[in-house]
Amino acid sequence: MDLSLLLIMLLAFVLLIVLPARQRKKLQERQRALQESLTPGTPVMTTAGLHGTVARLDEGTVDLEVAPGVVVTFARQAVLEVRTPVVTGAADGTPLGRDDATGPTDGGPADRAR
Repeated sequence: MDLSLLLIMLLAFVLLIVLPARQRKKLQERQRALQESLTPGTPVMTTAGLHGTVARLDEGTVDLEVAPGVVVTFARQAVLEVRTPVVTGAADGTPLGRDDATGPTDGGPADRAR
């Protein structure tokens, strides 16, 4: 009986302490690799949800261009993820619409109104 109690306590320790610590370590390593891979021109999203393009990198900060000529400075740790660029189809660089990007529509109410 004492052995089973010890086994249950050991299992609880592993589930509550060791596994989450390993997951946190992996997440931190991924974030560190992401921040080191940043280069000017990379489209990113910050932890606050702001989308922009990396304009300049300093030791602990990153300047993001959020609109033409508008540059804001963030801590490097605020960069959450690298975003994929928007697919453009027209020569003027406008994004593809739903019909252009996905082909035929689904025939929903918006399509019947056309």
